[in-house]
Amino acid sequence: MGNRTFERGRCRDYCRATRTRDWRVAVGFELSRLVAVAYRVSPAQLSLETRGQARTALARQVAMYLIHVTCGLNLTEVGRMFGRDRTTVAYACQAVEMRRDEPKFDHALAVLEAVASLLISRLPGPQSSHREAA
Repeated sequence: MGNRTFERGRCRDYCRATRTRDWRVAVGFELSRLVAVAYRVSPAQLSLETRGQARTALARQVAMYLIHVTCGLNLTEVGRMFGRDRTTVAYACQAVEMRRDEPKFDHALAVLEAVASLLISRLPGPQSSHREAA
């Protein structure tokens, strides 16, 4: 319960700071929480200034990749969500793509992508026009 409150507050603060009401940002924060649970790390660890443990770094890379790919946020926007530079997000996306050759990793990522798509499809509003444009 505490983590969820933290995430809502972080999302609200981010939206205020960037002056956006973009549904993709809200979904992105939910996806980062989902990835944190899947990798057994705290959602707060994904935004730490330091790299953290290898498991935390991988979870952050996967979250960045999923948010970029499924929500359509650009690298700069994703980087802002995690307190990282766009080049770090580009590296994370490349690292995840390289690991997709590993069957177990690819399957886990496919499941997370399916959950993300389901989450997005259940939202009312303008996101359906984004999916058609993508």
